[in-house]
Amino acid sequence: MAESARSRAGAWAFVRGFAAYWGEPLGPGDGFTEAELDAAERRLGLRLPPALREAYRLFGRRADLTSSQDVLLTPDELRVLDGALVYRAENQGCAHWGVLLDDLALEDPPTVIRPDLADKSQERWEPWEERFSTAAVVMALMEKLLEDHELSDFLELDEELPDGLRELPALGRNFRWHQGPEVLVGVAEEAWVIARARTSEALDALYEAVPGEWLGE
Repeated sequence: MAESARSRAGAWAFVRGFAAYWGEPLGPGDGFTEAELDAAERRLGLRLPPALREAYRLFGRRADLTSSQDVLLTPDELRVLDGALVYRAENQGCAHWGVLLDDLALEDPPTVIRPDLADKSQERWEPWEERFSTAAVVMALMEKLLEDHELSDFLELDEELPDGLRELPALGRNFRWHQGPEVLVGVAEEAWVIARARTSEALDALYEAVPGEWLGE
């Protein structure tokens, strides 16, 4: 799964397949228009990287893939903050994701993150994903997992996950992905398990395979 998303074209193919398998296939109305993105460029006085435009055109309006918890900014909300184009915000404003202005000329530029700190003088843009397309795939995965859905659940992890869940190739920082029969599992910073199943039977099987105090069980 994750291995196929390591190129830009592979990333968009992955998002299409992921959206169809875990929800609804992407359609023409799920992205922003070229005119909306052109208007954002004129307002900001800069050119948007091709990878960013492609992601916005493909699934920028799909809230289940972009804004279940954190928020992908709409084209008219894109803004510049201290040398970076901000495209995403944590749901309580605790962090922002962006692309450095110096990297906007790249087709698939690296991304950065800026935590919101009490001491504003200590805030800095820090490296996030090496490519925007990778960041977009991770966003789609995370936002689908965090969607308010009866087949999603959370667990504080006390031990390693069982062998029945296959670990996927690394994709994203500080996060490990696992896959089981009709189940997608993310492990955040070795502490929290976030799971999404396609059926109630698959979720029950996960509860049996990974016992613990699941929040929704």
